[in-house]
Amino acid sequence: MSFRSRETLVAWLTEFQALGYPVDRTVRIIEQDGADGANTGLVAVELTSGLSAYIQPDDASGSWAITIESQEDAIELSAAAAAQLSAELATVSSLCAFLQARASEADA
Repeated sequence: MSFRSRETLVAWLTEFQALGYPVDRTVRIIEQDGADGANTGLVAVELTSGLSAYIQPDDASGSWAITIESQEDAIELSAAAAAQLSAELATVSSLCAFLQARASEADA
């Protein structure tokens, strides 16, 4: 897996947003130290339900994966709120696939 600088991730997020995905206020890049002080790239997504999702490359495989934080308490959602969460998760999934594609292109 090649180095993923903050600048690279910002550029990729800008490209993703230009495709029409609503990620301007909900997505941020978190500094994460990797081997030899490299920023390995951790993308955090705040979901309206109060959940947080993180997208990052796996060190072993290089594949990008989504982690959703567990909650101690159950979350009760209305039908509309569940639909909103579903749409947000679809965007998170698309962003993960987009980051994987960009990383694969950069590594080729």
